[in-house]
Amino acid sequence: MAQYGEPLHTIVHISDTHFLAEEQPLYGTVDTDATLTQALRQLEASGIRPEALVFTGDIADLGEDDAYRRIRGIVGPAAERLGSRVLWVMGNHDDRARLRVELLDEAPLADPVVTSIRLGGLRLIALDTSVPGYHHGELSAEQLEWLRGELATPAPEGTIVALHHPPIPTTIPLMPILELQRQEELAEVIRGTDVRAVLGGHLHYSTHSLFAGVPVSVAAATCYTMDVAAPRGRLTGLGGGQSFSIVHVYDDRIVHSTVPIGDFPVVSGFDNAFVERVYALSDDERLEAFSRQQQR
Repeated sequence: MAQYGEPLHTIVHISDTHFLAEEQPLYGTVDTDATLTQALRQLEASGIRPEALVFTGDIADLGEDDAYRRIRGIVGPAAERLGSRVLWVMGNHDDRARLRVELLDEAPLADPVVTSIRLGGLRLIALDTSVPGYHHGELSAEQLEWLRGELATPAPEGTIVALHHPPIPTTIPLMPILELQRQEELAEVIRGTDVRAVLGGHLHYSTHSLFAGVPVSVAAATCYTMDVAAPRGRLTGLGGGQSFSIVHVYDDRIVHSTVPIGDFPVVSGFDNAFVERVYALSDDERLEAFSRQQQR
């Protein structure tokens, strides 16, 4: 039925889980474990089987060992059931050495955590925009040169870049101070390459833009969200509106869809039997059965 056919790849984009050690609630009220568990439960129930789960940073709120171990204990089994690879991206709240040990099974090095993997012909690159001791983002000359080298050879189905600090404007008070610095340097590296999308986090709200001609998609946090429509001059975090994104990669486009996290009441819909009957019809019959407006 679809004009575009099936996507070549499906990726799930999750961000800003902000786990604390020993299951402590964030700010004393936010149950970070429960929201992420609910998100993964929804994903498993959907029947969607993504090739990768991409976590764009701030995995742990204080970079604690136990926080990383606990999130791995939640995500690992779910990823195995889904048949998904997991790509962990560094955020400003994360600790490079501890993330390497607890999530990547690597030595506790303090170097930037960068990764390049393949999903068939699609390349996924994780950059590290964290600056130890600070909350704003930067990319070193060495990391930009590494990225330039990676992109020098195009991937058959293009490249998706994942980072924590998204290279887009934000109008929320104080947040511009914490943006990725010297964004023009990154733009110079990716402009005109095979990069088809940039995935980001950090902002705690879902938003989209363009950067160097490349679409940027920011996934809202699973812990709490920022109120973009708060009274002027206020910086307000909310215990609602959490979501994750599903990324569908087609041969000529990439589609980003936001999925609210929660157990919500069903208010409308069609059952499997109706859907199957419509699928069995011809193209013209489908238009008559499902597209024609009913008289009221």
